Amino acid sequence: MGIIKYGYLFVLLLTSLSLNAQQVLRLATTTSTENSGLLGVLHPAFDKLTGVKVEVIAVGTGKALRIGANADVDVVFVHAPAAELKYVEQGDFIDRMAVMHNDFVIVGAAEDAAQIASVTTAVDALQAIAKHQSYFISRGDDSGTHKKEKYLWQKAGVTPKGDWYDSVGQGMGAVLRIADEKRAYALTDRGTQIAYAKKMSLKVLFEGDPVLFNPYHVMAVNPKKHPSVNYQLAKQYIDFLVSETGQKLIANYKKAGQQLFYPDAIK
Repeated sequence: MGIIKYGYLFVLLLTSLSLNAQQVLRLATTTSTENSGLLGVLHPAFDKLTGVKVEVIAVGTGKALRIGANADVDVVFVHAPAAELKYVEQGDFIDRMAVMHNDFVIVGAAEDAAQIASVTTAVDALQAIAKHQSYFISRGDDSGTHKKEKYLWQKAGVTPKGDWYDSVGQGMGAVLRIADEKRAYALTDRGTQIAYAKKMSLKVLFEGDPVLFNPYHVMAVNPKKHPSVNYQLAKQYIDFLVSETGQKLIANYKKAGQQLFYPDAIK
C-alpha cells in the first residue's frame, strides 16, 4: 500500500509540474529587430499577459523564413515583403499581418568621401560610392537589409565587387561596428542605427527616399502543412503585436528620445 500511495503522489506531483510549466513560443526574427531592443519591451509584456515565454532565434530574414518553413519555430517576424509572400504562396505561413515600419538609411563617416549627402536618391548614393570606390560594408547574409541593398545595387546598374566592397555575413549590429572601425558606408535600418548611435561615430548621410521604406510583418507557421508547430501560441503572439497594447508599446519605444518604429496595425 505504501508503494502504491507514494507512486500515486509522485504521479500527482508530475502532473502538477506539467500543468504549471510555462508554455514556450518559438520565434524566428531578424537581428535588426533584436538589436533595436524592442523585443525586450514586447516580450515581458506578452509573458505577463499570457504566461507564455518567447524563445527567440535572431538571424537574417532569409534564414528566419527558412527556419519557419522547416517548422523549427511557430511564428516569424521579419521585414522582406517579396520573400515573405513567396512562402505564403507556398503554404508555409498564414495570418500575415502588418505590425510596424521604419526606414533604411545609409550611414558613413562624417567626411562623406563619396559626397552622398548631396544626392537626391538612394540609387544616386550607391552609384557615387561605387564611382569613388569608397569602402562599403554589406551584411551579405540574405537578410531583409541585404535583400534591399542588392535591389538598390541592381537599380543602380552596379555589380559591387573589389577591395572597396566587403560582404561580411554578419548581423546589423556587427556590420555597424565594422563600418565604424573602417570609416565605411553601410545600409542599415533606422531602428538599429538609433540604438547604436551613441556607440559609434557613423552619421546618417542619406535618408528619405521612398524606396527605403521598411515594413515588418508577423506570420504564423501553417499548422496544416506543419502540424508539429504550436499555432495556438503563434496566434496569441500575432494578436498581441497588432493589439492596441502591442501597438502602443511599439509607438512608445524610444532610444535617445527618438522613435524607432511606427505601428501599422492601428493608428
